[in-house]
Amino acid sequence: MSWTIERAPGRPVRRTDDDGIAVPLRLNGTGDRHPTDTDMTLTLAEAEHLHAALCRALDGQPPPPTAPDCRQPVQASPGAAHILVRA
Repeated sequence: MSWTIERAPGRPVRRTDDDGIAVPLRLNGTGDRHPTDTDMTLTLAEAEHLHAALCRALDGQPPPPTAPDCRQPVQASPGAAHILVRA
């Protein structure tokens, strides 16, 4: 059996009671007519690492018209960023 994993439609990412992050996912098995919805729970540190990894993966790609407003159209790669002033 093979599986596909996708974001669960209509369910937002949210904070959990223990101050973590819950990412709703839908699991589909081949031939399974009943997908299973579950949450991938992350600590805040894990969510920050995932956020950074996604930003690096998206770097240099123009945001699609449907992108949320938090994504900036211009991003700098870590190698392209320069520190101008140190505090």
